[in-house]
Amino acid sequence: MTPINCFKAYDVRGRVPEELNADIAYRIGRAYAAFVQPKLVCVGRDIRISSAALSEALINGLTDSGVNVLDIGVGGTEMAYFSTFHQGLDGGIMVTASHNPPDYNGMKFVREQARPISADTGLLDIQALAERNDFPEPGTHGKVTQVNILPDYITHLLSYVDLAGLAPLKIVVNAGNGGAGPIIDLLEPHLPFEFIKVHHEPDGAFPNGVPNPMLEANRQTTIDAICRSGAALGLAWDGDFDRCFFFDEQGRFIEGYYIVGLLAEAFLTKSPGQRIVHDPRLTWNTLEIVKSYGGQCVQSKSGHAFIKQVMRENDAIYGGEMSAHHYFRDFSYADSGMIPWLLVAEIVGRRQQSMSSLVDERIALFPASGEINRKVGDAKAVIDAIETKYSKDALSVTQVDGLSVEFAEWRFNIRSSNTEPLLRLNVETRGDIQLMTERTHELLDAMGGEPG
Repeated sequence: MTPINCFKAYDVRGRVPEELNADIAYRIGRAYAAFVQPKLVCVGRDIRISSAALSEALINGLTDSGVNVLDIGVGGTEMAYFSTFHQGLDGGIMVTASHNPPDYNGMKFVREQARPISADTGLLDIQALAERNDFPEPGTHGKVTQVNILPDYITHLLSYVDLAGLAPLKIVVNAGNGGAGPIIDLLEPHLPFEFIKVHHEPDGAFPNGVPNPMLEANRQTTIDAICRSGAALGLAWDGDFDRCFFFDEQGRFIEGYYIVGLLAEAFLTKSPGQRIVHDPRLTWNTLEIVKSYGGQCVQSKSGHAFIKQVMRENDAIYGGEMSAHHYFRDFSYADSGMIPWLLVAEIVGRRQQSMSSLVDERIALFPASGEINRKVGDAKAVIDAIETKYSKDALSVTQVDGLSVEFAEWRFNIRSSNTEPLLRLNVETRGDIQLMTERTHELLDAMGGEPG
């Protein structure tokens, strides 16, 4: 039995061809079919150079197992989610490595209603089946049908906003040569926006760098375009555009935490009393906004599989993570990188306020450190030592996801990454930037290690 090392907590990701190749993709197709036992699934792929061959091998594995496949072609991860729930399929697979380097690829898996398959819900079983590679000889072959879901997908995206009420805005859009550009082009005729397009054409070689706006070095082209054009808003996406990142009219990057509050407000304004799901890393801004608009907050462990499950259990209308993942009930509780910016653009126009003015008050009320990563030798020992040091004077200590410690005027969360060997720290205060800075430095000193 040959080990397959590209299976992670939430998906498959590895270097091509050493860790992921056509043979492994075929076996994953057979294994997915054996575990899920679907009759009809969709398969999509991102713009990476290796995606077409991997997708073909994956589809061969599925059809050799008797599964019928809808090939939805090139696009973003959320298009596989959409196809799965919109067309009532038994599952879906997206061939993508999102924001990883060009020589990587991977896969994301869902079952019916776009329910995620992660390590807790079957991914390890699929890995074991693929490694064993003991599948029956192909009997009845499944059929492959090419399907264009774009018209229905675009119509669905537009349903989240009042098209007649949108104000004309100039918006910088930076696809990072990933998959977002063609979707913007399809949305453009329906919207009163002028788009300033940066690195717009899909190119799996990523000639302008890997599309990962979380890296500060990757933000400058977006910032420059905003400053040159006088745009009201700037947007950037990762490669499979399941995350959307925001910049204000001054070119300032807006932390995802404050976007969660803005989107919670957007939904509660239209649908009072609904439930909003959030993660434990930074909470006070979201809690205050949801309470003031008559909604109910529900906390979930970080990570898309947990957020989606908690949203389903609570029938939440929206869920948001500070990591720029945003989830929507009407999108089968799945995440989208297109719906958030449409809602934010609607708010900017409706309120006739600048993007900066929409978030400045919230940033002042609850200044936050942003997520800071540290590589440490023994993560558990570090967290235990910090808990011992800070818990005795705290108002509350919880361990929903890592360690959250709360005081009257400040709080912090420290947790191990679900996907990388890192500790992640977040600190926030009630309106005191100096206190936030001091406590952040204090905690980083206590953590030790190196920047991650």
